[in-house]
Amino acid sequence: MLLVKNNLKSEKMKLIKSFLLAFTVFTAATNLAFAQTTPTHQTTDSLKTATVKVKGITCSMDLKMISANVEKLNGVSSCKAGKQGTTTTFEVKYKPALVTEKEIFAAIENTGSCENPDQRPYKVKQKN
Repeated sequence: MLLVKNNLKSEKMKLIKSFLLAFTVFTAATNLAFAQTTPTHQTTDSLKTATVKVKGITCSMDLKMISANVEKLNGVSSCKAGKQGTTTTFEVKYKPALVTEKEIFAAIENTGSCENPDQRPYKVKQKN
């Protein structure tokens, strides 16, 4: 009788262990499957960098105003100006799925001058 009880107890333990092992494997497989779908989503949101040369900048405030105006666009993550000169280069990082280069160029050329906000003196010279 004691031997039968021990066998039953042993069988129950094996069943519980098997259940826990199956549950663990199922959970790990589910997590792995969801983890594999994440990179596909990230590739559609990849950033692109555009280098834009702009003429008509006369002061450092112009640089800040252009950068701020471009960064307002949905899909632009950053707009950094290089050294100010007769032609200033801006590096714009953006998501092509959300904003086009044409929209970025329009935002630059539609930025008002810091001296006279009604003027639009900035011209995109070269697009890369």
